[in-house]
Amino acid sequence: MRPRTLLGLLIPLACAALFVRLGVWQLTRHRERAAWNAALEARQAASPAPFRSLPLTDSSAVRGRRALADGRFRYEREQVLAGRVNEGSPGVHLLTPLALDGTDTLLVVVRGWVYSPDAAAVELARWREGDRVIVAGHLLPLPPDGPRPPADAARPLRSLSVAALEARFGAPVWPVQLVMTSDSAPRADSVPRRLRPPALDAGPHWSYMLQWFGFAGVAVVGGALLFRRQRRTDAQATRSRRV
Repeated sequence: MRPRTLLGLLIPLACAALFVRLGVWQLTRHRERAAWNAALEARQAASPAPFRSLPLTDSSAVRGRRALADGRFRYEREQVLAGRVNEGSPGVHLLTPLALDGTDTLLVVVRGWVYSPDAAAVELARWREGDRVIVAGHLLPLPPDGPRPPADAARPLRSLSVAALEARFGAPVWPVQLVMTSDSAPRADSVPRRLRPPALDAGPHWSYMLQWFGFAGVAVVGGALLFRRQRRTDAQATRSRRV
């Protein structure tokens, strides 16, 4: 067997081995995603827990947890997160700090989405709901750092982080945000559209796994066919030289 013929077989087999390894990796990612979704579903199904009783510094443990917080909204420090789309319409998210009893650290409450033609400006006073409230919702971690907020305090935020919110609020902030679903305040006017819990899906890993295994099959079959053809060519060349 000529070295070139052998190499023509080894290269497709090496590619197939690589593709199988990548397929197994995607299968592992799929199983990890399924386990993550199961844990998140369990958190979302659990009864709301008092906010201060949760492990707030462990971002993986609090993501999706339902919580209750009792405090007073500080509307004078409210911020707007610009560029939020809801069902195709432009708008913003309202970020209202909640002052909890016994601490000067503020809890960022995402009260919901409101329409804004330019996805930046909104009349905040219209959307005030109440001062002393008990707020229910689910928690999402806040990254500690990120882009600095605009120097002009009248301009909306474009991204969220603990550092950016502390710069705007002028006070320390808990490393989580409470996405509000309900509260105890009576109201007569409209309220922001509450945000739904994050959707759970299996992700693309299963389809990626099938693709990599398919590539591996193509490499094996294609390599075998090329090897057989090269073997026949080598055999014909050997017979020709003998004649």
